[in-house]
Amino acid sequence: MNILFIMYDQLRFDYLSCAGHPHLHTPNFDRVAAMGVRFTNAYVQSPVCGGSRMCYYTGRYASSHGAQWNGFPLRVGEHTIGDHLRRAGMDSWLIGKTHMKADAEGMARLGLSADSVIGARQAECGFDTWIRDDGLWGQGPDGFYDEKRSPYNEYLKGKGYPSQNPWADFANAGIDEDGDLASGWMFKNADKAANIREDDSETPWLTTKTIEFMDEKLGDGSSPWMAHVSFIKPHWPYIVPAPYHNMYGANHVPAPTRHAVEQDNPQPVFGAYMQNKIATAFQQEEVRQKVIPAYMGLIKQCDDQLGRLLDHMEAQNTLKDTMIVLTSDHGDYLGDHWLGEKDLFHEQSVKVPMIIYDPRAEADAARGTVCDALVESIDLAPTFVEFAGGKVADHILEGRSLTPWLHGGTPDWRTFAISEYDYSATPQAVKLGLEPRDARLFMVFDGRYKLMHAEGGLRPMLFDLETDPDEFHDLAKGDTHQGEINRLYDHLFTWARRMSQRVTKSEDDIKAMRGKSLRRGILPFMADGSEVPEELSQFYRGEAKADFTKD
Repeated sequence: MNILFIMYDQLRFDYLSCAGHPHLHTPNFDRVAAMGVRFTNAYVQSPVCGGSRMCYYTGRYASSHGAQWNGFPLRVGEHTIGDHLRRAGMDSWLIGKTHMKADAEGMARLGLSADSVIGARQAECGFDTWIRDDGLWGQGPDGFYDEKRSPYNEYLKGKGYPSQNPWADFANAGIDEDGDLASGWMFKNADKAANIREDDSETPWLTTKTIEFMDEKLGDGSSPWMAHVSFIKPHWPYIVPAPYHNMYGANHVPAPTRHAVEQDNPQPVFGAYMQNKIATAFQQEEVRQKVIPAYMGLIKQCDDQLGRLLDHMEAQNTLKDTMIVLTSDHGDYLGDHWLGEKDLFHEQSVKVPMIIYDPRAEADAARGTVCDALVESIDLAPTFVEFAGGKVADHILEGRSLTPWLHGGTPDWRTFAISEYDYSATPQAVKLGLEPRDARLFMVFDGRYKLMHAEGGLRPMLFDLETDPDEFHDLAKGDTHQGEINRLYDHLFTWARRMSQRVTKSEDDIKAMRGKSLRRGILPFMADGSEVPEELSQFYRGEAKADFTKD
């Protein structure tokens, strides 16, 4: 049994036809949903690339592993999916993006070389790397955003694209009316076709690499594997090759989900984000009219390539023994709530698609069903461990296995979901005059009420998604819902008291330790020895070996 763990970057939960999108037809996402279970209330533990991914890869909350923002290293020694799966006899491979930064200082302190097997896994988030490309090869006066070599750029050079950075000059740029470069970094160019052959663009390239991986593993008789296939798209730059660039138009762009009341005395962090560069761009309707069709085209290309992958698996007869997971690291506001990108806790940002196909016969009863339970991204790690036949290390993994839901059960489940956001490295923290330690947000959502707590002495936000599903009316502006606020703070306090750092001893280990010191002769606090069985004190009784008190 193998696992194909597919992640799409910045894919909104509602931009799939199986999730009800009125114009975007995604038959291959729908195909997997018909084979398995689609979870409608799946939330990431941090609505930003790096922090979210580290939660997926460790099965732990952001404040537990500490790598809460892009470029924050995942500390050396942190347990990952790879560590847990290898213990269960399953390999763990990476194909694509992680956004992980190695803890180089920690590795140097421990003398770990990145050239060693252990060091390489520490440097790659616990994965063995088939191919890694984080897919953001931006270039500026101070050099490249991503400091590693890009396998994708090297591939394009080998295909004859004449550039030192064909990712920027071809894969993510078009040509304007004057024959000049039309970079995808500028939203005005989003309606142009990327200047690249479609089968050379990023999503088909990584799909090919995935097929090559599966074919090789099928033929070499290797151990069972989990392959994390991590696509960069539909993440910006919002530009896509033909024929996807003009499949959708202005008639497919919905009105933005936003309301003037949101701009009336907004919570300070929300207010600061509504004024940032990406938000002010998406507040312009001409931007939305160009970007959203391109975003839809990128998703359509992802769906077509998923179909290519599924068809190949069917031809190789491997669907019967491969779990398939489709999800995302976060969503995309696309102008909703006066915002662009991600970052905050509205549904468009923090809620993600999650579709799981379990090939085992036990899952037959749940095929094609929808589950509305509150699911967290960290639930995948224990689900994978159980699928691999391992024992879930629940003193380390903070999620809960989804296996009961996949098999048609109705387990006793969580009553609230948590997400965290550390925005200490952003201009918004500077704008608000906050010290880095205070630039942190927490979400607690009970399925109806959603609370956002802000450190730094700032007021919270509260939404009632039953009466206000669009999340327009911040109920924390007044004093009519203090009881709900207090109740959700109680949930947050319960979560904050979790045992998050006792990772070297399991509950079973601790139970087994109890009383062991007594049997090894540590017998303090006895009045006369009768307090313990005689066998425990046998070495401390009997005739003295000698008498040195009279010398």
